Amino acid sequence: MSGLYFRGKLAYANAFGRAPEGAAWMGNGALVITQNRGLVPVDTRVCLEHLEAFASTDIHANEPAFRKPFVRDARLVAEAIGDDGEVVLLGSIASAKYVDALLEVFGDRLLFPGAFVGRGDMSRGGLMLRSVDEKKQLDYLAVKGAVRRGARPPKLSPRRRTRG
Repeated sequence: MSGLYFRGKLAYANAFGRAPEGAAWMGNGALVITQNRGLVPVDTRVCLEHLEAFASTDIHANEPAFRKPFVRDARLVAEAIGDDGEVVLLGSIASAKYVDALLEVFGDRLLFPGAFVGRGDMSRGGLMLRSVDEKKQLDYLAVKGAVRRGARPPKLSPRRRTRG
Protein backbone atom coordinates (compact mmCIF):
# COMPACT_ATOMS: atom_id res chain seq x y z
CA MET A 1 0.00 0.00 0.00
CA SER A 2 1.26 3.43 -0.88
CA GLY A 3 1.32 6.16 1.74
CA LEU A 4 1.75 8.67 -1.09
CA TYR A 5 -1.45 7.44 -2.72
CA PHE A 6 -3.50 7.78 0.45
CA ARG A 7 -1.93 11.12 1.36
CA GLY A 8 -2.84 12.36 -2.12
CA LYS A 9 -6.41 11.06 -1.91
CA LEU A 10 -6.93 12.59 1.51
CA ALA A 11 -5.50 15.98 0.52
CA TYR A 12 -7.52 16.02 -2.71
CA ALA A 13 -10.78 14.94 -1.08
CA ASN A 14 -10.38 17.49 1.71
CA ALA A 15 -9.55 20.25 -0.78
CA PHE A 16 -12.34 19.61 -3.26
CA GLY A 17 -14.98 17.44 -1.57
CA ARG A 18 -18.32 19.05 -0.79
CA ALA A 19 -21.20 17.55 1.12
CA PRO A 20 -24.71 18.56 0.10
CA GLU A 21 -26.68 20.76 2.48
CA GLY A 22 -28.47 18.80 5.17
CA ALA A 23 -26.07 15.84 5.01
CA ALA A 24 -23.96 16.47 8.10
CA TRP A 25 -23.26 12.72 8.39
CA MET A 26 -21.00 13.12 5.33
CA GLY A 27 -18.63 15.53 7.04
CA ASN A 28 -16.97 17.61 4.32
CA GLY A 29 -18.21 15.24 1.61
CA ALA A 30 -15.07 13.09 1.46
CA LEU A 31 -16.02 9.52 2.29
CA VAL A 32 -13.98 6.34 2.75
CA ILE A 33 -15.12 2.90 1.61
CA THR A 34 -14.68 0.49 4.53
CA GLN A 35 -14.62 -3.28 4.61
CA ASN A 36 -17.87 -3.69 6.53
CA ARG A 37 -19.14 -0.32 7.78
CA GLY A 38 -20.13 1.16 4.43
CA LEU A 39 -19.04 4.73 3.77
CA VAL A 40 -17.65 6.88 6.57
CA PRO A 41 -16.32 10.47 6.61
CA VAL A 42 -12.54 10.71 6.21
CA ASP A 43 -12.16 12.17 9.70
CA THR A 44 -13.80 9.15 11.39
CA ARG A 45 -11.66 7.81 14.21
CA VAL A 46 -10.73 4.16 13.83
CA CYS A 47 -9.73 2.10 16.85
CA LEU A 48 -8.24 -1.38 17.23
CA GLU A 49 -11.71 -2.97 17.43
CA HIS A 50 -12.63 -1.42 14.08
CA LEU A 51 -9.42 -2.69 12.51
CA GLU A 52 -10.07 -6.17 13.85
CA ALA A 53 -13.60 -6.09 12.42
CA PHE A 54 -12.27 -4.83 9.07
CA ALA A 55 -9.78 -7.71 8.99
CA SER A 56 -12.65 -10.20 9.33
CA THR A 57 -14.28 -9.14 6.04
CA ASP A 58 -13.08 -9.88 2.54
CA ILE A 59 -13.42 -6.93 0.18
CA HIS A 60 -15.07 -8.67 -2.73
CA ALA A 61 -17.92 -7.57 -4.99
CA ASN A 62 -20.06 -10.55 -3.91
CA GLU A 63 -19.25 -10.53 -0.17
CA PRO A 64 -22.50 -9.50 1.61
CA ALA A 65 -20.71 -8.14 4.70
CA PHE A 66 -18.84 -5.72 2.42
CA ARG A 67 -21.44 -5.03 -0.25
CA LYS A 68 -24.63 -4.49 1.79
CA PRO A 69 -23.41 -1.58 3.97
CA PHE A 70 -21.53 -0.11 1.00
CA VAL A 71 -24.61 -0.06 -1.27
CA ARG A 72 -26.81 1.09 1.63
CA ASP A 73 -24.62 4.16 2.18
CA ALA A 74 -24.17 4.81 -1.55
CA ARG A 75 -27.97 5.02 -1.79
CA LEU A 76 -27.99 7.50 1.12
CA VAL A 77 -25.44 9.60 -0.77
CA ALA A 78 -27.54 9.40 -3.96
CA GLU A 79 -30.58 10.57 -2.02
CA ALA A 80 -28.62 13.44 -0.43
CA ILE A 81 -27.11 14.72 -3.70
CA GLY A 82 -30.36 14.51 -5.65
CA ASP A 83 -30.76 13.81 -9.33
CA ASP A 84 -28.20 16.40 -10.46
CA GLY A 85 -25.41 15.57 -8.01
CA GLU A 86 -22.24 13.79 -9.06
CA VAL A 87 -19.84 11.52 -7.19
CA VAL A 88 -16.10 11.38 -7.85
CA LEU A 89 -14.36 8.07 -7.16
CA LEU A 90 -10.71 8.49 -6.21
CA GLY A 91 -10.22 4.75 -5.70
CA SER A 92 -9.45 2.10 -8.27
CA ILE A 93 -11.69 2.27 -11.31
CA ALA A 94 -10.22 -0.94 -12.72
CA SER A 95 -11.71 -3.09 -9.96
CA ALA A 96 -15.30 -4.39 -10.01
CA LYS A 97 -15.44 -4.56 -6.21
CA TYR A 98 -16.14 -0.82 -5.97
CA VAL A 99 -17.21 0.21 -9.43
CA ASP A 100 -20.02 -2.29 -10.02
CA ALA A 101 -21.92 -1.33 -6.86
CA LEU A 102 -21.37 2.39 -7.41
CA LEU A 103 -22.48 2.23 -11.06
CA GLU A 104 -25.59 0.41 -9.91
CA VAL A 105 -26.45 3.34 -7.65
CA PHE A 106 -25.07 6.38 -9.53
CA GLY A 107 -24.92 5.34 -13.19
CA ASP A 108 -23.66 8.21 -15.37
CA ARG A 109 -23.19 10.41 -12.29
CA LEU A 110 -20.18 8.36 -11.11
CA LEU A 111 -17.04 10.17 -12.25
CA PHE A 112 -13.28 9.66 -11.96
CA PRO A 113 -10.21 11.71 -12.86
CA GLY A 114 -9.42 10.77 -16.46
CA ALA A 115 -5.70 11.25 -15.80
CA PHE A 116 -5.82 8.15 -13.56
CA VAL A 117 -5.98 5.78 -16.54
CA GLY A 118 -2.72 3.84 -16.80
CA ARG A 119 -1.26 5.25 -13.58
CA GLY A 120 -0.23 3.23 -10.56
CA ASP A 121 -1.08 4.16 -6.98
CA MET A 122 1.99 6.32 -6.36
CA SER A 123 1.56 8.24 -9.60
CA ARG A 124 -2.13 8.89 -8.83
CA GLY A 125 -1.16 10.09 -5.35
CA GLY A 126 1.44 12.46 -6.76
CA LEU A 127 -1.02 13.74 -9.35
CA MET A 128 -3.60 14.54 -6.67
CA LEU A 129 -1.05 16.32 -4.47
CA ARG A 130 0.04 18.47 -7.43
CA SER A 131 -3.59 19.28 -8.16
CA VAL A 132 -4.10 20.42 -4.55
CA ASP A 133 -0.90 22.51 -4.72
CA GLU A 134 -2.25 24.20 -7.87
CA LYS A 135 -5.76 24.56 -6.36
CA LYS A 136 -7.18 23.04 -9.54
CA GLN A 137 -9.38 19.97 -9.77
CA LEU A 138 -8.54 17.26 -12.25
CA ASP A 139 -10.80 16.74 -15.27
CA TYR A 140 -13.43 14.09 -14.69
CA LEU A 141 -14.92 11.44 -16.95
CA ALA A 142 -17.94 9.24 -16.42
CA VAL A 143 -16.91 5.77 -15.25
CA LYS A 144 -19.73 4.21 -17.26
CA GLY A 145 -18.35 3.32 -20.67
CA ALA A 146 -14.88 4.76 -19.97
CA VAL A 147 -11.60 3.09 -20.79
CA ARG A 148 -10.46 2.12 -17.30
CA ARG A 149 -7.09 0.58 -18.16
CA GLY A 150 -4.58 2.03 -20.54
CA ALA A 151 -1.00 2.69 -21.43
CA ARG A 152 1.19 4.16 -18.73
CA PRO A 153 1.46 7.95 -19.19
CA PRO A 154 4.83 9.74 -18.88
CA LYS A 155 6.29 10.08 -15.38
CA LEU A 156 5.31 13.16 -13.43
CA SER A 157 7.96 15.83 -13.06
CA PRO A 158 9.25 16.30 -9.52
CA ARG A 159 6.79 18.09 -7.25
CA ARG A 160 7.77 21.59 -6.23
CA ARG A 161 6.68 22.21 -2.70
CA THR A 162 6.69 25.47 -0.91
CA ARG A 163 7.35 25.60 2.78
CA GLY A 164 4.60 27.27 4.67
